[in-house]
Amino acid sequence: MSEPGRFPEPPVVIVGGLHADARRAAVARLLADVPGSVVLHHDLATAAAGTVVRTVRDATGILTAGEAPLVNDCACCALREDLVPELVRLAEAGGTPLAVVELWDSVEPKAMAEVVTAGGFTVAGVVTAVDPALVLPYLGNGDDLAEGGLAAAATDRRTVADTFARQLEYASVLALAESLPGSPEADDEDRELLAQLHPTARRVPIGHGNRAGAPSAVLELARAALAGFDVEAAAAAQHPACALLPAEADAHGVATLVWHRRRPFHPERLYAALEDLTCAAARSRGRFWLAGKGDTLLHWDAAGGALCVESAGPWLASLPDAAWELVPPVRRAAAALDWHPEHGDRCQHLVFTSPGLDRDGLERLLESCLLTDAEYAAGQAAWDRLPPAFDTLLEV
Repeated sequence: MSEPGRFPEPPVVIVGGLHADARRAAVARLLADVPGSVVLHHDLATAAAGTVVRTVRDATGILTAGEAPLVNDCACCALREDLVPELVRLAEAGGTPLAVVELWDSVEPKAMAEVVTAGGFTVAGVVTAVDPALVLPYLGNGDDLAEGGLAAAATDRRTVADTFARQLEYASVLALAESLPGSPEADDEDRELLAQLHPTARRVPIGHGNRAGAPSAVLELARAALAGFDVEAAAAAQHPACALLPAEADAHGVATLVWHRRRPFHPERLYAALEDLTCAAARSRGRFWLAGKGDTLLHWDAAGGALCVESAGPWLASLPDAAWELVPPVRRAAAALDWHPEHGDRCQHLVFTSPGLDRDGLERLLESCLLTDAEYAAGQAAWDRLPPAFDTLLEV
């Protein structure tokens, strides 16, 4: 990369999303709103042939095209290796007011935002383009990406649902493309589901024949996308220990249940209830405390009828005081909000969002998985002797 200060670096806006038509509409809107802007796109569909196709275009069409070889048989790795040098070339050429990085379908924006920042460029915004009518179908799609030709590598085991959820929840701006050709009409339930899944995102309507046609919508996406983006804060907001989770809500047939308790789960009873809990909502996530694993903060991440449970490191209460200085301030602040005089930051904090959510039934099921009064009173030594029902799931 050139020496700092040798050339003005254009701000970078990342646009992603599995809804390809919506993503293309968002990119077109940015090109129209910011004259002279340029779009970089790496097409991973050709990865099976050993290359990734790169295009650079503006509002008039393709300016340059080329290929980047795979790195370690990984298309996403090739994208990472090729993206920053292309941004450098744009910056050195000068005259580009905005560089738009349009991600390929299943590429997640978090990794690319971190690559761009590490390369010395400023990420001004991260946009996920969404067709609101397709939010629930995609959240309910437990198919592997590979089944639809959307895998980014031969080893890619992600599903449509979990990939879409992460794309949606990381972005600072959601570009809503309604009334796209061939897409069903969105209704209030669709929009409400989107709002509850990511209530802090700025939602900007774009697209064909909808509210984006109003004069007030002109430049709205560009203003939102260029409002600024904190890559470190965005990563913290996704980390289960300090995640910025949705709040309680109930409107237009969609509800969000926030379930917060200060008693550990019984491992066998929770394990037996996993399928019912996973299928109880279109999307659920958060952190939980398992009796017998009092040092380990466990991450709950479910979409599409599939659940991922994994260790997210230690509860801060399990660390020696000296280790707290090594913990990011945002993590310490989150722990302080949940602090209990006996258990520290250990707690259950799970959030379930779905149309038609059976809140009462879900709460009863969750409560039945906690330690009973007698089990709780028996104390930590007794908890440690409970059957290790989660060891296989956690690959312990």
